[in-house]
Amino acid sequence: MPVKFAIIKERKSPPDKRVVFSPEKCQEVMQSFPEAELVVESSEIRIFKDEAYAKAGVAVLDDVSDADVMLGVKEVPVEALIPNKKYFFFSHTIKKQPYNRKLLKAILDKKIELYDHETIVKKSGARLIGFGRYAGLVGAYNGFRLLGIRDGLFDLPKVEHLADLKEVKAELDKISLPNIRIILSGTGKVAKGAKEILDHLQIREVADADYLSKSYDEPVYCTIDVTEYNKRTDGAPMDKYAFYADPTGYESDLMKYAKVSDMFITGHFYGDGAPFLFTREDVRHPDFNINLVADVSCDIDGPIASTIRPSTIADPFYGYDPEAESEVDFKAPGSIAVMAVDNLPCELPKDASEGFGDMFMEHVIPAFFNGDKKGILERARMTTSEGTLTERFAYLQDYVDGKE
Repeated sequence: MPVKFAIIKERKSPPDKRVVFSPEKCQEVMQSFPEAELVVESSEIRIFKDEAYAKAGVAVLDDVSDADVMLGVKEVPVEALIPNKKYFFFSHTIKKQPYNRKLLKAILDKKIELYDHETIVKKSGARLIGFGRYAGLVGAYNGFRLLGIRDGLFDLPKVEHLADLKEVKAELDKISLPNIRIILSGTGKVAKGAKEILDHLQIREVADADYLSKSYDEPVYCTIDVTEYNKRTDGAPMDKYAFYADPTGYESDLMKYAKVSDMFITGHFYGDGAPFLFTREDVRHPDFNINLVADVSCDIDGPIASTIRPSTIADPFYGYDPEAESEVDFKAPGSIAVMAVDNLPCELPKDASEGFGDMFMEHVIPAFFNGDKKGILERARMTTSEGTLTERFAYLQDYVDGKE
């Protein structure tokens, strides 16, 4: 059965240049799936121009309301939602984010089937698509940009002024680093993106035990996961899966790394109820040595005490004063320099869009034409065409009703 997909215009402010499918990927989708039709809503901000889509044989229209499935990136404003359609975008509602309650309510009122990109998962719950790698890439680059500016070592340009990842890496080839020690938390797509930058800089990766016990006359980094920066309060051995199931009864063990590290790049996922990685009290400890945090994960007033607000692409850096527990200039003596931009992939829209499109075509588009044999759409669907939450997301009812 034919399905008409529309690439919708991004309407959220500040403008986001990313898109689900590039012109080339649109061609590939239609060639691979003859029953798929793709149209593009005209947009003046998208990284790929309207002309590029038209040249690729994709219709560019001012009105795409006759499409069946709407494909976007950021939240769609309530007034732009078309009733009785299927929508894919990041709704930022699954954690009951207060600022988007009206959006989810409007989706239900308009009898829209919502598929949040975050809910597109394997049976195991592991996410299948996202911009994580690009957040890690840009976040790590921005961390080194901050280091260069703060310490007067080098001056890297902003990523948004570079064409693509190739240019980003070419800029990194021009710098040399002092003998700093870096910890990178996490093992997922974000951490792997950050690791790609560290490895491109030819920073030596060292094992946990060596990092904690040896001295080095070159820049080094160590990757740490939940079993290394957490410990059980009863002293028993740490079990990763038990921790994921129930993080109570654990405490942070990051201080052993903080004592011997200069820079911290965060690529971890922080679960509800897990211990903070470091607290405001930890930062005041005489042994706490970290003085620069590239917080890619960017949970505000959460597990990274120095992240007291998100920063912006326009103004990406600030300082945290451990004594006053407040914001200062990032060059202020005794402060921790912070990079906490919460929309990092927006700085690399071309690469991020192309990578996202690859994943979306591989995992999502086939489900429309193979009877959803892997259950991708069934798991991802948050709302029904009857205006109700699906069973999997029924926990959001109190949130929708304003009772939470």
